[in-house]
Amino acid sequence: MMFKRYRFNRMEVAGSLGDLGTLLPIAIAMVLINGLNPVGLFFSIGVFYILTGLYFGITVPVQPMKVIGAYAIATVMSPSQILASSLLMGASLLVVGLTGAIELIRKYTPKSVIRGVQLSTGALLISSGVKFMIGTSSFQVLQKMAEPYLKIQSIGPIQVGIVIGLLGGFLTLLLLENKRFPAGLIIILAGLAAGIVLGARIDFGFRDVGISLPKIMPFPFPEKLDFTFALFALVLPQLPMTLGNAVLAYTDLSREYFDQQAAKVTNRKVCVSMALANFFSFLIGGMPLCHGSGGLAAHYRFGARTAGSNLVIGFAFAFLALILGNNIIGFFNLIPMAILGVLLIFAGSQLALTVIDLTDRKDLFVVVIILGITLASNLAVGFIVGIALGHLIKWDKLSV
Repeated sequence: MMFKRYRFNRMEVAGSLGDLGTLLPIAIAMVLINGLNPVGLFFSIGVFYILTGLYFGITVPVQPMKVIGAYAIATVMSPSQILASSLLMGASLLVVGLTGAIELIRKYTPKSVIRGVQLSTGALLISSGVKFMIGTSSFQVLQKMAEPYLKIQSIGPIQVGIVIGLLGGFLTLLLLENKRFPAGLIIILAGLAAGIVLGARIDFGFRDVGISLPKIMPFPFPEKLDFTFALFALVLPQLPMTLGNAVLAYTDLSREYFDQQAAKVTNRKVCVSMALANFFSFLIGGMPLCHGSGGLAAHYRFGARTAGSNLVIGFAFAFLALILGNNIIGFFNLIPMAILGVLLIFAGSQLALTVIDLTDRKDLFVVVIILGITLASNLAVGFIVGIALGHLIKWDKLSV
């Protein structure tokens, strides 16, 4: 059967929505809390989706850089500091990719470490999904509400997010293999309906609707102190996680899902792709962007099988950014946080299950150690320790 690069059907649309649980909370928070430009941010996401889909010819995820996003939100960093991190990450990835350093890193990264990164990322996604449902994510805590944009916060003694999450989870399980009513599409539509029924603040600003082109350099160029701070606080903690999850684990999963169709998805090209995305995001005031194994698992689990899903979600983001402008946040506020949590839980479980092809006890030991370190510290530390442990554990005198 001949492979089709682009399909535009219900499954591709559903799959294109699968990673909104990762993307939207960080993107919205970085607009509301850090003051990033919403037009530039969502337009850059849309363009990145479209161009990577066209180039790689398969489903390609687009995600925020989570270490940078989480720390920037928690400490209310300025746009200049965040933009400095985008430029530095872009330069770092370009150097690692073009010099071939990423291939050297891949050569000395055991398969057990790749699986450990995938399991750990999956566990983090599941944990984040549960937090969205019960109202304990950092964004919800900052807003002091489980569902910040709903008027109704509880149904009897139970938080409304828990009710929405449980119903959404059951609906997803019911429809996960249904091609007529794809789970990803139905769950988002159900979420929008729930948001309207439960009193979401609908503020699209239709009177202001028009063409809002992104501005070039909407913020002043970062100063030397911004670059210094961004390097040590954001880039150095983010880079190992990006190389582990957004490059090595992502390319491995892409080949597992798409086989020869993923021939273009090489470590080097993925580094260059992310570098260019961050340069573009820097120019129009967006956030640091990457690919990621979790994002690919999300898109794939909910039905994406071709680059058509990239074009669907990419043009949707770009169109909404251009038409709604700064009011785009009001549209996304219709989706309850608990619904995004449901998407995260299923995406995380899909990614975590990649470990089932490991049978060697030593390999499994490395995987669970990386998971433990990730939960206690962060994925970057887990990845670095995992590489060292993966080589050390091969010594015959060591046993587990």
